[in-house]
This record gives sequence, C-alpha cells and structure tokens, in this order.
Amino acid sequence: MSALTAPHDTLTLDISTLATFTFRPFQGQADFPRLLNVIQKSKAADQFEDADTLESLTNFYSHLTNCDLNRDFIIAEAAGQVVAYGRVWWFDEDATADRIYGHVAFALPEWRGQGLGRALLSWLEDRARAVAATHTHTGPRFFQAWGVSDKEIARRKLLERAGYAPIRYFYTMVRPTLDDIPDAPLPPGLEVRPVQTEHLRAIWDASVEAFRDHWGFSEPTEDDYQSWLTDPVEFQPEVWKIAWDGEQVAGMVRGYIHHEQNKQFNRLRGWTENIAVCRPWRKRGLARALMAENLRELKARGMTEAALGVDTENPTGALRVYESLSFRAVEQRAVYRKPLT
Repeated sequence: MSALTAPHDTLTLDISTLATFTFRPFQGQADFPRLLNVIQKSKAADQFEDADTLESLTNFYSHLTNCDLNRDFIIAEAAGQVVAYGRVWWFDEDATADRIYGHVAFALPEWRGQGLGRALLSWLEDRARAVAATHTHTGPRFFQAWGVSDKEIARRKLLERAGYAPIRYFYTMVRPTLDDIPDAPLPPGLEVRPVQTEHLRAIWDASVEAFRDHWGFSEPTEDDYQSWLTDPVEFQPEVWKIAWDGEQVAGMVRGYIHHEQNKQFNRLRGWTENIAVCRPWRKRGLARALMAENLRELKARGMTEAALGVDTENPTGALRVYESLSFRAVEQRAVYRKPLT
C-alpha cells in the first residue's frame, strides 16, 4: 500500500490506486502556465464559460490571504505534466462568526475517473484540519466548495458522498440584447461622475460597506484592495457608473468587458457587475438607474449583450430588479458545505 505524504507535513492519504500520479508542492511562478493549462481545460470540459489568462492568474496568486502556497497547495503530475492541483485557505464569515475552510481543485479531463478527485479532496480536508488545529476559534467551522454547477455531475457526487450539501445558489443571468434599454433616471440629488484616481479608495470602501450585509461577507484585506487595483479584467474605471451624493458614494455598477472571453466564445458581451447601493440610498431606484446607464455604456462600446451574477437569496431583492431589466438566468451554481470535525 502506498501513501501520499503532504510536501510540508506528516499528513498521509491512502492512494494505493494512484500509482500513476506523483504529488508535490507549489514551486513558484514557473508553475503558473502549467496551472493555467489545467484550469482552462478543466473549465472547458465542465462547460464553464470562463477565460482565465496568465496575467489574471498571476495577479490573483500574488494577493492571497490566509493561504500559504508552500504548505496549503498540492500539485499532481503524471506522464511528465501537471494534471491537477488544489489549494486550501480560510476566512471568517462576519455575520455568523463561522470559520470557513475553503478549498478548490481542478483536473485535466483525460485524467479523471482514476480516484484523483477523491485523493485531492481527502488531502485538502486533512490540510484544512491541520490548519484549524493551530487556530483558537471556538465557533462553528465548515469546509466549503464554491461554484458547483449542475453540469458537474461527477464533482457533485464526489462532494455529496463525502458529506457535503448545497447551502446557497447563484445564477448567471444574461440580457441577450442591448436594444430597448429602459429609461431609468437617477434619484434627485445624485450624479454620475467620471472615475478619477483619487476616487478609488472611496469607491472601494463604499462597496465593502454596501456588501457587508450580504451572505458570506468577509472583511477584505489591504491585499484584496491591491489585487482589485491591478485586476487585468474587472478594473475598468472607464466603464464604471458611480453615483455620488455630494462627496459620498451612493452606489455603483462596476461593469467591464472581458475581451479574451468574448474572443474565445465569439460574442460581444459586457458585464453589468459589482452592483452595490449604500444603505441610505436604497429603495429609491438607484441600482436600476445605474444598471441602465451601464447597459448604454456597454452598447456604446460595441457590445450586443450583457451578463451578471446574483445570489438567488440576495437580501436587497436584486433578483427582481435584474429580471425587470430583462436579465434571465442561464446557469445555476451552488456553494457546498460540511462541518469540519
């Protein structure tokens, strides 16, 4: 019987059926192109319409929080190539005081069905338990897996057999045309201004405050802010619509155009995303007005459709607003959890 020993610990995992694979830790930036290949081919096989790039992956991994790439990362190799990887991180959910130990894994489709997914999940859970053992947190603790699509039948079965259950659902919604954008004026006293560099911290802070009462909120870090400033896809201030009430940010739609994704899927889609209204200005039609402005901006930039993501149980009634603007759900994903014991 063989065993996988974690590259940084004495954690062991029975992998007697996995003689084909070798496992190792993350080895720095040279791994990024190999990981990108796994991500891209894995998502394509699972029909995820994402378009990750080396630039976006590098930016993301340069600003991780509560994840030690030397210890919380596992890479699987076979036939001289990286065929899968996974990582663990943790955060506190502010509204519940729950501590969440998140994990994610990707595998090339041609190497699936050989026990690799089970091995990675077992390693990731063991690593999370080892991290949790160093913490003094006394409240509830959970393992968590994100973005599980109905199309990922094998992944869903793997998680459910391991004791996970879906606890929250999210839609991707699409407006298939940018014709007939409704007239939705801003509430009196508010105005949209072009974004200046000196506005960025205020916009960030207003977004954090607006999302504080949303499900799963966790207080962001300075690394999160720096990652946002250098995000190669979503940081497009020229597309954003920020509403001001004097010197205060009242609300925003930080839309963007994912050019690489459009090229890959042969479409002209803009994203009406990062929709936030601060509490004093809610229930006044501000979100609808800013979304309409964003849709017009996307159309002016040559887009022919728009998309967004939404929590189906959003506490501010966002789903109804989006449906009123002719967005329709095209994909559902779930968050899966199980207690960490």
